[in-house]
Amino acid sequence: MMKRLWLVFTILAVILSLSCERKEDFNGTLYDKPAKEFCLTGWKDGKERKVCLSDFRGKVVLMFFGYTHCPDVCPAALQTLAKTMNLLDEDEKSKVQVVFISVDPERDTPEVAQKYAEFFNPSFIGLTGTPDEIKKVAKDYMAFYKKVEGQSEGGYLVDHTAYIYLITPDGVLKLIYPSTKQKPELMAEDIKKFL
Repeated sequence: MMKRLWLVFTILAVILSLSCERKEDFNGTLYDKPAKEFCLTGWKDGKERKVCLSDFRGKVVLMFFGYTHCPDVCPAALQTLAKTMNLLDEDEKSKVQVVFISVDPERDTPEVAQKYAEFFNPSFIGLTGTPDEIKKVAKDYMAFYKKVEGQSEGGYLVDHTAYIYLITPDGVLKLIYPSTKQKPELMAEDIKKFL
């Protein structure tokens, strides 16, 4: 009888301690794995420069894979990111970096990728690289892309994953936002939890 009573009290204590722990709720899909380092090519002050994920340590990084000839998904995602930034105050904005990675290095030079990204917000960074560099980064972040010939006036389209990735200031790929969860108010709410 005492053993059963002891067992019941132990189970209740465990349940009570678990229910008292603060469980963080997020609007994005929780992933919670270390973000893999990468270095790609950017454009600043009229010249190419190497840009690495680690350059943004201490900031929340919002990352999106796309391409500048994208007819719909990319402009929509970058517009969502611009609206998200507008929901942050100046101090919060200074602690967030949006990174657009082109999966179309054939057409998107570093200058083209940068100008496209900053069209949506002057603080956004556009990056590209060699086909092998882009392939590796995409694989590391589970981003799919595939060239589809003859589908547009530009000669081809690129089918691609439409995720937005949230990397925390300490370098953890914490959240992934599929297109159904890309809501500026909810993303801004998540960002503020890491600032």
